[in-house]
Amino acid sequence: MGALLLLPFLFLDVSSAMVRLIRTQVELPGATGSVALDYLAADRQGGRVWIPAGETGSVDVLDLGTRRLTRIEGFATKAGARGPSAVSLGDGMAFIGNRASKEICAVDAERMAKLGCTSLAVSPDGMQYVSTTREVWVTAPADRCIAVIDARGSWPGKQVTRIPIDGRPEGYAVDAERGQFFTNLEDKNQTLVIDIRSRKVVSTWNVPCGNEGPRGLAYDRARQFLFVACTDKVVVLDGAHGGARLSTLATGAGVDNIDYLEDQANLYVAAGRAARLTIGHVDAKGTINVVATAHTADGARVVVVAADGTSVVGDPHHGRVLMFSPGR
Repeated sequence: MGALLLLPFLFLDVSSAMVRLIRTQVELPGATGSVALDYLAADRQGGRVWIPAGETGSVDVLDLGTRRLTRIEGFATKAGARGPSAVSLGDGMAFIGNRASKEICAVDAERMAKLGCTSLAVSPDGMQYVSTTREVWVTAPADRCIAVIDARGSWPGKQVTRIPIDGRPEGYAVDAERGQFFTNLEDKNQTLVIDIRSRKVVSTWNVPCGNEGPRGLAYDRARQFLFVACTDKVVVLDGAHGGARLSTLATGAGVDNIDYLEDQANLYVAAGRAARLTIGHVDAKGTINVVATAHTADGARVVVVAADGTSVVGDPHHGRVLMFSPGR
């Protein structure tokens, strides 16, 4: 069972040119120093954010309405490999990737109860629940592949295949309706489109990210805009027209995972070296106009967003997360 904690938090007005943001910081229990914070996940219907807290061996679930945090413990840790590092949500489950143990564990998202773990032969990085086939797709850049796990029955699930990739897959997005899975090749400045059912690469799009390559992805399903995070900008590609480049948004250095709130057409980008959160509105032509910025913290490079526009940014050097809510 998870431990329920009510944590101290601090409100701070953060000024921007157009939208006023209110900052809240939440300390993560068990964090005695720097904590690896990578692939967070937002449960927009439930108003919660799932935070895999690396070296603490726990996944912390933050209720955005009450600021209460439920701690799910018992995940393996290992020096250098850290611990739980990624979460994907789907079909009433939270799937937890753990680099330390090379496992994908499942948690009943309602009861906050750990159900079991599937062992992998590869080291998991990011992952995405794919509702089209009720599978979990796991990127494994060190092994140049995507592992596919059957999530239709009871857990632990069975790995059903391993999709070889000609490069290091990084980031993910999915278009369940059209049966497409997107990932980047961080070592080749490319974005791949994979057919979910055939498991074949059907398109390869070039992205101008430079020596450090592309990182996270986000997607507008209605307009088929694919947002590709480089380490200092976001490039918008037109998925309906062969990945044609539509626009570029400069964000400052140190970008990793990004998020998008489709019903508001707002893109959220955290730049860790610049210590800045940028919120941009995406128009019908795929051009992004900045509507808010806020100071975050050095190393804060990942962000997810809730249904009401509240964004949560991982602050790994201080063992906490930062919340930015639209001012009323």
